[in-house]
Amino acid sequence: MMSAWTVLTALGLCHAGMAGLSLAIDRHHRQLYRCDAPPGRRTLLRVAGSLLLAFALLPCALLWGAGAGFVAWLGMLTIGALMAALLLAYWPRRVVPIAAATGALAIAGLAGLALT
Repeated sequence: MMSAWTVLTALGLCHAGMAGLSLAIDRHHRQLYRCDAPPGRRTLLRVAGSLLLAFALLPCALLWGAGAGFVAWLGMLTIGALMAALLLAYWPRRVVPIAAATGALAIAGLAGLALT
C-alpha cells in the first residue's frame, strides 16, 4: 500500500510541474487567460514547475533506489506531461484547478513520506 501512495505522489508532482511549465509558455497562458504571461509570472511558473519535477525524483528514489528510481522518474515525467497536454487540449479551463489539487495532495504525500 505504501508503494501506491509513493507512485501517486510522484505522479502528482510530475503533473503539477508539467502544468506549471506549460503555463509558462505564452501560447498556453494565452489559451487560458487571454493574455501573455507577464515576465514575473512566467519566471515563477518556470521555477515552481522545475522544483516540483525535481521533488518528484525523491519518492521514486525512495521506492526503487537511485538507478531504477531515475528511470521510473523519467516514466513519471512522461505520464505527467501527457496528462497536462491532454487537459490543455480537451479541458483548458480545468488545468489550473486540477494541477493545484494534485500538486497540493502530492506535496502532502511527500511530507508524509518524509515523516515516515
